[in-house]
Amino acid sequence: MPLNFALTGVAGYIAPRHLRAIRDNGHRLVAAADPHDSVGLLDQFGFDVRYFPEIERFDRHLEKLKRGPDDQRVHYLTVCSPTYLHDAHCRLGLRVGADVICEKPLVINPWNLDPLQDLEHETGRRIYTVLQLRCHPRLLALRQRLAAERAGPPHDVCLTYVTPRGAWYHNSWKGAPDKSGGLIVNVGIHIFDLLLWLFGPSLGFRVHLSDPRRAAGFIEFERARVRWFLSLETADLPPGATSAQRALTLDGEPVEFSDGFTDLHTRLYAAILGGRGLGLADARPAIQLAHALRHAALVPPDGLAHPGLHGAVLAPASSPAPS
Repeated sequence: MPLNFALTGVAGYIAPRHLRAIRDNGHRLVAAADPHDSVGLLDQFGFDVRYFPEIERFDRHLEKLKRGPDDQRVHYLTVCSPTYLHDAHCRLGLRVGADVICEKPLVINPWNLDPLQDLEHETGRRIYTVLQLRCHPRLLALRQRLAAERAGPPHDVCLTYVTPRGAWYHNSWKGAPDKSGGLIVNVGIHIFDLLLWLFGPSLGFRVHLSDPRRAAGFIEFERARVRWFLSLETADLPPGATSAQRALTLDGEPVEFSDGFTDLHTRLYAAILGGRGLGLADARPAIQLAHALRHAALVPPDGLAHPGLHGAVLAPASSPAPS
């Protein structure tokens, strides 16, 4: 039987991937909410989706469905709203009797996970997190390879993630650290989760650079020593590149994962619906690490710094546009 989904943040950038994942896994969207009414894409997924620009009316509608026949209630609420609203919308989903699938990061501050965990126990429902890099075939293969290794010295890893963004970024909620967590949380959370998943717990770190457009540092993990660099700047792309750069080297050998992103959400939904979803406990280590990195005191670049910080001064970052 198809399951019923509702979704918050349907006008946002990431929502179409979730809408396709719901459809491609054989289920249906019955309700959606977003204060911005540019939601004509809903017609691609059905003409009977109830849309609400006010979250209060959306909440009331889901509560009404909860009290009706089981085949009409919402079984899953997908949360694609801005990060600072995630925990509130997760609570909404649990209260109306739905399991929740929440975009990254679940929360900005680690202590906000504890009330959600309590509410899971109270309601008997689950919150699942979206960490789709764990579904990437090449990264899955790498993890299996690492797991099969005998104990040895830690790997030397260099990770570069450049995802250019224009001036609009800083005039949106993404540019407000109290709403997005800043670059290290908003962009880096997937990367830090990936590193923890591949190489085990973090043992220590240094942050060499952190501003609204770039961040870089060093993290020692149980099985790797990682130099990392995040950027929103086109100037940091390699020559000839025009879009994002996702580059990881393991002991000097490249691990390619720049492509293969188109169906990761569909794979993730299949895992959740098949009982293999990632929950609060899975999300917690990366949220804790990102929070610590975000608030760390900067140290000058040293021998442990990312190579992009050696030998030359980085091109000046673009100034955020005035509001």
